[in-house]
Amino acid sequence: MNAEFINPFIAALLNVLTTMAQIELLPGKPKKKSDNQARGQVSGLIGMVGDNIQGSMSISFDEGLALEIMHKMLGEKPDSIDSDVQDMVGEITNMICGGAKNELDQKGYDFGMATPMIVSGINHTINHQVNGKKMVMPFSHTSGNLYLEMCFNK
Repeated sequence: MNAEFINPFIAALLNVLTTMAQIELLPGKPKKKSDNQARGQVSGLIGMVGDNIQGSMSISFDEGLALEIMHKMLGEKPDSIDSDVQDMVGEITNMICGGAKNELDQKGYDFGMATPMIVSGINHTINHQVNGKKMVMPFSHTSGNLYLEMCFNK
């Protein structure tokens, strides 16, 4: 998978969580992914379609990290993942994809973004509706882990 597509999403993720929630993440090593199993307990998935690119991005949060981000962003800390936390994950997914879209537009990759879908629960799955290789980039924080997944047809 082309780093030209991946790096804008990583930069947008780090920017969104630093500016919106004062959360600093420690990046791990990217890996190819062959299954549909989500690594976290709540995930946002968004599709992207353009003339010269098709892809999808998902971001999966461990419950502890999702709750910490909710606390930092909104001053609320629910006991578990609820509809407000799911809404927040959708907004974060949208912000990350939007930030990456701006950078990719400048490189000639114009695409539209779908509305994010949210999936939660232990052992939920993420189905990227794109025929391409999947990559997962893990990030860690003292409150839990986050997993950025990318799938592009290029």
